[in-house]
Amino acid sequence: MLAFCVLAPLLDVASKLAAATIPVGQIVVARFVVQAVLMLPFVLAMRLDWRMSPRIFGLLMARAVCLMLATYCFVAAVAVMPIADALAIVFVEPFILLILGSFLFGDEVGPRRIAASTVGFLGALLVIQPSIAAFGWVALFPLGTAFTFAGYMLITRAMSRAMHPVAMQLHTALAGSAICLPLMWAFDGSGIKELDAVMPAGIEWLWLFGVGFWAACSHMCMTYALKFAPSATLAPLHYAELISAVVLGYLIFDDFPNPMTWAGIAIITGSGLYIIYREQVSARARVTPPTPAR
Repeated sequence: MLAFCVLAPLLDVASKLAAATIPVGQIVVARFVVQAVLMLPFVLAMRLDWRMSPRIFGLLMARAVCLMLATYCFVAAVAVMPIADALAIVFVEPFILLILGSFLFGDEVGPRRIAASTVGFLGALLVIQPSIAAFGWVALFPLGTAFTFAGYMLITRAMSRAMHPVAMQLHTALAGSAICLPLMWAFDGSGIKELDAVMPAGIEWLWLFGVGFWAACSHMCMTYALKFAPSATLAPLHYAELISAVVLGYLIFDDFPNPMTWAGIAIITGSGLYIIYREQVSARARVTPPTPAR
């Protein structure tokens, strides 16, 4: 998961560079198509089983839809916002996972973690409010990413023991391509700026390739992580991604979070670290046998 946090901001950088001249929808398509092309040789070389049950196929399609929507919302946001600001808003996702994990998988969620989640949402408001003033309602797009990416992670957890992580990445990329390519064709010439594809030129091809390449690398790391640990435990580690996001945003785009954004980041991160602590306490309580009565 920590490797994901280091590599994922490179995907965000490639997306932001591409979004300067390439429609958002086309960047989403590139993410899936390039990822599928990169993953196919690995699946063939490893001779992985392509078969899946109807249930897994349905989960796979739902996973692709969640990832498609999450990617679209985030690319639309970073096209005009600093990466760190958008990422800070996305970081309400672990709190969403905490609640959904309780309902769907029976994960234990006590009142303290509920309170920490509430505080984390309040921290997100500190980032959202000035962002709306500066960039308009596009600042709410990262919330869409938070909700849809939470669904993506929960579905990944449900599938992780039934499908090899490499095969899962390929199938998700193929499913996403099958959904996105007809949509791109349907909107060709529509005049809708975000969806009307253009012909890339020069270095734009490199940015589009980078979107798919870094997506494949980072999400492979996350998929393997979800094979071995619950999503509610891993998700708070996403806060390590802020380090890479802030550094890359400053070096490449000269973006640096303002004081209110830093305050929101501190509150969100503090809430997430508290949730990690409570996860550890709960885990120790489950494995420690009760002291026998004397």
